[in-house]
Amino acid sequence: MNSKELVLRAFRNEEVTRAPWVPFVGCHGASLIGVNCEEYFKSVDNMVKGVTKAYELYRPDGLPALFDLQIEAEAMGCMLQYSQFNPPAVISHPLEDGKELKDLKVPTENDGRFPIVLEATRKICSTLGDKIAIYGLITGPFTLALHLKGTDIFYEMMDNPEKIEELMSFCIEVCKNTARMYMESGVDIIAVVDPMVSQISPENFERFVSPFITPLFQYIKDNGKLSSYFVCGNATRNIESMCKCKPDNISIDENVALDFAKGISERYGVSLGGNIKLTVTMLFGTPTDNIKDAKNCLQIGGTKGYILSPGCDMPFNTPVENVKAVASVVYGEVSEFLGAEGSLSDITIHLPDYKNETKVILDVITLDSASCAPCQYMVEAVKAAVKGLEDKVEWTEYKVKEKESVVRMIKLGVKNIPTICIDGEIKYISIIPTIEELRKSIIEQVNKKGL
Repeated sequence: MNSKELVLRAFRNEEVTRAPWVPFVGCHGASLIGVNCEEYFKSVDNMVKGVTKAYELYRPDGLPALFDLQIEAEAMGCMLQYSQFNPPAVISHPLEDGKELKDLKVPTENDGRFPIVLEATRKICSTLGDKIAIYGLITGPFTLALHLKGTDIFYEMMDNPEKIEELMSFCIEVCKNTARMYMESGVDIIAVVDPMVSQISPENFERFVSPFITPLFQYIKDNGKLSSYFVCGNATRNIESMCKCKPDNISIDENVALDFAKGISERYGVSLGGNIKLTVTMLFGTPTDNIKDAKNCLQIGGTKGYILSPGCDMPFNTPVENVKAVASVVYGEVSEFLGAEGSLSDITIHLPDYKNETKVILDVITLDSASCAPCQYMVEAVKAAVKGLEDKVEWTEYKVKEKESVVRMIKLGVKNIPTICIDGEIKYISIIPTIEELRKSIIEQVNKKGL
């Protein structure tokens, strides 16, 4: 059984000799070949070189052809901001800026960066597709709806739900067409990456997501391919609903307990992927930390219906030796990596004296709003909520891709991201509040301090 077959069998919930290993190499591929992310995501050659280098270094059983959740949005008119060290971020929303849904068209092979992306995918599948499983990642319908409409979507879910259902119907057509393009390019697995579903209740999931995404997974199956439902953030309350949508696999990050997700997924006959910690372990940890995390995941996941992987797109600067250490666990070669010391013990952070500060202090703990959709929209809500209160309120985003922010997160007692703390008190955990709700909480604290 080669690496590719190992992944496919695990996806189908069959017993395998070992859990397959799938590092989610996206922007990290740029780092491996010495280019920045903008150069990477706009070049066929660079994307092919990055994935090929990851294959050579990390001995994976599967890899994504690309990890970029902005391709569809860009092709439909969303403006992007490119970055040296992150995937591009959506910075404009057509349906918020005056366009109507009827003005938007389902993108084709000729729109936006699709010609580049599809050519790169075809080349990757041609050179590696007989050896490992290749994933084609598409933007999930709810996250795509956020890209097109902005955070107003949360208001309209309450005030005008039929309009959101219409938007979701359109987004699913985009998803199906993108899936078709990837499948025709040769991928083995379609991963529907929908991080924003971690921000809604099970009731809203059942109304606004389930009826639309379930037929998408059936469409993928009807085309002879396997599917994964990939979510970032604390989606614990929606794991069962995700499984009910009948994907072949769900993939989670460290915000969801692996044993909890394993229990739910087994009940529904759905395989599971995740959840090596992205920042504390992969980015800032030592090889030994990565070995321990991988061993723990493998012990919980077992050898039936489990794929060992990071929780999401690996950060640009993830140390190569840390990823190799995970591979060493998979292949039983851990001894050369043992004995390294921790990398956060020498970081000292002093929290403000919140009670006596002359402003209300908002600490916004994120992965990175430039690369994480839930983080981006939480930061946008904060910016809008503090408008006009700048003389009384101070806010800062702390990205846990930075060591100091990880230590701050620990000292604040924050366990999930993104999270908003108000004067040191954890207030909104992995959920984006409405602007009105957040502003009300801020003003209450302003009044409490007599500012």
